[in-house]
Amino acid sequence: MPEIVQLLASPAHRFVGRPADGPVPAPAGELVDEIEIRAELGIVGDRYFGKAAHRAASVTVVAAESLPPGAGLAQVRRNIMTSGIAVDELIGSVLVLDSGQGPVRLRVNQAAHPCAWMDVTIGPGAWRGLRGRGGIRCTPVTDGILRVGAVDAMIEAGPGRRQT
Repeated sequence: MPEIVQLLASPAHRFVGRPADGPVPAPAGELVDEIEIRAELGIVGDRYFGKAAHRAASVTVVAAESLPPGAGLAQVRRNIMTSGIAVDELIGSVLVLDSGQGPVRLRVNQAAHPCAWMDVTIGPGAWRGLRGRGGIRCTPVTDGILRVGAVDAMIEAGPGRRQT
């Protein structure tokens, strides 16, 4: 059964400068049990909320199965970690998640490619190891609430894709 494993809404940019210098310390409370998503704007309270330059990538999703044991959202700087959903295969589709408060639709625009920071935050070799499995960048299409725990997941076909 699919589930939401972790959620992150961080007001701070932590991966700034050179990876060798290490990330800025995490603000308290960036890992949360629930997030509020607003259509076309992103996650309320997140660093990219309402930023025009980030609208196509204001919500990021990664599969727990893609990460090494012990790695989480604080290390990869994605917003939603799922289990049981092959998110990296969904580019061009709409991912619909419902954790009990009604469906939230996320238009999957592109891959969220890993970067050199992964070798610092997860461990040597993570950058290369996560290529093709770094998650997805999405635009929220509807408002809603997502919570950690069991989630109903559906994939709606995008242009030129079949419904699954």
